[in-house]
Amino acid sequence: MRVFNEIGLHNVRGDVFGGVTAAVIALPMALAFGVASGAGAEAGLYGAILVGLFASIFGGSPTLISEPTGPMTVVFTAVIVKLVASDPQNGMAMAFSVVVMAGMFQILFGALRLGKYVTLMPYGVVSGFMSGIGIILIILQIGPLLGQPSPTGGVLPILEKVPVLVAGMRPEETSLAFITVAILFLMPVRFKRYVPPQLVALVVGTLVSIIVLSSVDIRRIGEIPTGLPEFQLPVFSTEQALIMVLDALVLGMLGCIDALLTSVIADSLTRKQHNSDKELIGQGIGNVMSGLFGGLPGAGATMGTVVSIQSGARTALSGLVRVAILVVVVLWAADLTATIPLAVLAGIALKVGIDIIDWRFLRRAHRLSGKGALVTYGVIALTVFVDLIAAVGIGLFVANVMTITRLSELQADDVKAVTDPDETDLPLTPYEHDLLETADGRVLLLHLRGNMLFGVSRAISRKNSMVEGREALVIDLKDVVHLGVSAALALEETMLDMIRAGRRVYLVGAEGQPRERFEKLGLLALIPRENMTDKRTVALERAIYGRALQPEGTTDKTPDPGSDEAGSPGKEG
Repeated sequence: MRVFNEIGLHNVRGDVFGGVTAAVIALPMALAFGVASGAGAEAGLYGAILVGLFASIFGGSPTLISEPTGPMTVVFTAVIVKLVASDPQNGMAMAFSVVVMAGMFQILFGALRLGKYVTLMPYGVVSGFMSGIGIILIILQIGPLLGQPSPTGGVLPILEKVPVLVAGMRPEETSLAFITVAILFLMPVRFKRYVPPQLVALVVGTLVSIIVLSSVDIRRIGEIPTGLPEFQLPVFSTEQALIMVLDALVLGMLGCIDALLTSVIADSLTRKQHNSDKELIGQGIGNVMSGLFGGLPGAGATMGTVVSIQSGARTALSGLVRVAILVVVVLWAADLTATIPLAVLAGIALKVGIDIIDWRFLRRAHRLSGKGALVTYGVIALTVFVDLIAAVGIGLFVANVMTITRLSELQADDVKAVTDPDETDLPLTPYEHDLLETADGRVLLLHLRGNMLFGVSRAISRKNSMVEGREALVIDLKDVVHLGVSAALALEETMLDMIRAGRRVYLVGAEGQPRERFEKLGLLALIPRENMTDKRTVALERAIYGRALQPEGTTDKTPDPGSDEAGSPGKEG
C-alpha cells in the first residue's frame, strides 16, 4: 500500500536506515544554520522538522530530504538583518513572515506548472550566485571562529571589523573550530561510509570542550526550548511590504532551484523521475508551516538526500523517519545540545560555505568563455557586496542580453540575400544559378532558415536596402520552422516597400506557422495567388519572365541543366 508521495512499507529496512542516516546529518547542520542565521539553534531544528515533514508527504520526489540549506540560510540571514535594522521590535517576526510568503510563492509556482521553467537559468549566473552565497556564509563565521559574536549589519561591517576580531581572538574557541574543520576535511573516506563527519566533529568538539577546556568559559548553544514550537501569526509592515515581497520572491525562487536541482540528482541515483510541480507545492507547504512556527526556510539538501539514498532509502518513508528522530531530540533530548560550543557549529558552517562555492566551474570559467566568466565573477561580487536581488536581476539581464546578441549573430547567417549567384554560399541548383544570372540583379532572392526569432529581425532589416532597384523579390520560407512576430514584421516592411513601389513579391513554401503568421498580418491578401508557390525554381521563373515556364501541379520535367536538352534561361525565353 502506498499513500502520499510513494510512502509505503515495501522497502522498510532501507527507508529506516536512510532516514536515520539523514537525521544524523541533519542535526548538526540544523543547529549550525540556526545559530548562523541569528534566529537561534531551535529555529534550525524546527525548520528541519517542518520542511522535511510536509515536503516528504506532499512533494514530488520521494527520496528528497528537505531541510535548511546553506543558500537558504544565507538569504534568510540577510532578510533578518534588514528587517531587524528597520524594526527592532517586530523584525524577527516579519522575517518569519517572509518565509511564509516564500512558501506561498512556491505553491503558486507549482500550481501554475512552472516547475520545468524554474531551473532554466544560465549556469554562469547560478554558479556565481551560489558561490557568492558560499563566500557570505564563510564571512559570517569569522567572528564565531575567533570566539566572538559576529558583528551585525552584513558582510561589509564584518570585514571592516576583522582587525578587531583578530585582536580579540579567544585561542580556546578557535582551536575547537580548527579541530572541527580538520575532522571535516581529513576524515578518511572509508569512515565516512559509516558515520557522517559532521556528527563526528560535533561530538569530538563538544567532548574536548567539556573534558579538556572545562575550566574555560566557552560560548555554547545554551538551553533549547523543549516541546513543540508555538504558532506565530504573520507580521507585516506597510513600510517594509515591498521589501518583504521581493525578499520572499528571491527566497522562494532559490528554494525552488535548490530543491529541483537536488531532485535531479536523486533521480539519477534512483532511476526515477520526479514531479517538479508537485515538488514545488510540497516545498511551499513545508516553508509556510516552518515560517508559521518560527523555523528556518528549507529546500532539498544534496548531502542528506545522497547519503539517505546510498543507505537504502527509496520512498518518502525515509524522510518521515528522519523527522521522527528530530522530533524526539526536540521533545526529550534538547538538553544534550546545550553544551555544544558555538565555535564547533561555526566550523561546520564554514565547511558548508566552502562546499557551496563552485570551485570546479570557477577554475575553468575563463577558459570556457571570457564574457561568461565576467558575468559569473560580477554576480559573485554583487551577491557578496551589494544585494542578492540585484545580483540575480543584473546577472540574468546581462547574461540574456549576451545570449540574445549571440543568437542574433548566429541567426543572421540563416538569412541569405542573393542577387549574384556567384557571390553566395546558399546551395543553388545549376538551373537556379542560371536563372539568377539571367536576372542580372533585377531579382532579389531572400532565403530564410530555421527559427526566425526576434533577434533575427535586425538581419532582415539590414537586407531591406538590397531591394532598392529590384524588379521582383522572392522570399523563400520553405526551410523556416517558426516565424517570430519581430521577424514577420521585418519581412512585412520589406514586402510593403516593394508593393508600394509597384514591384512584384513572390512567396515560396509559406505553409504551417509562417503562413498563419502572414495571414494574421494580412499580407497574403496583398500578394496574388499565382505569386505563391512551393517551388523556388517556379518563383524565380515567374519573377524573371512574369509567368511560369512549367505549370504547377504537373510532373517536374524541367531538363537537367547538365544535359544536352537543357538550354540557358535566355534561350528558353
